[in-house]
Amino acid sequence: MTVLLDNTVLSNFSIVCRPDLVRLALVEQVGVTEQALQEMREGAAIGKIPSCNWDWLARVTLTPAEQSQFEIFHEHLGTGEASCLAVARQRGYRLATDDKDARRLAQQLGISLTGTIGILGILVKNGELSLIEGNRLLLEMVAAGYRSPVTTLEEVLSQ
Repeated sequence: MTVLLDNTVLSNFSIVCRPDLVRLALVEQVGVTEQALQEMREGAAIGKIPSCNWDWLARVTLTPAEQSQFEIFHEHLGTGEASCLAVARQRGYRLATDDKDARRLAQQLGISLTGTIGILGILVKNGELSLIEGNRLLLEMVAAGYRSPVTTLEEVLSQ
């Protein structure tokens, strides 16, 4: 199953300059809508996040049906979240987002979810990162503005 990343996840891994970790954690095809990618590029252009190489991501263009769904979702969500949610719903993809409203709507629609914490958790469980390193990255993301639902990865790894 393809996983779509929205700007929140792209930004968090850009903040720590580690887009490679997303690729390492997710064995599925990983993609991004042009809208979500543009949001991330705009953040990098104004210096809000570091510019990182995300060229390996598959680019997803919205179909007319997805565009219609996007317009409905965009009334209440950001551009990147709305576009990723529209595609995930239409194509049965998994969505990687940290946006609270997007996650709530995805759950209502039965869309499979992950996010920054889920990706970091996979990396620790698979031995790609130590727990100490995972927590360090999480703290860096939080210091840069990520509103994490947990303070340490132990909170999710013990579940």
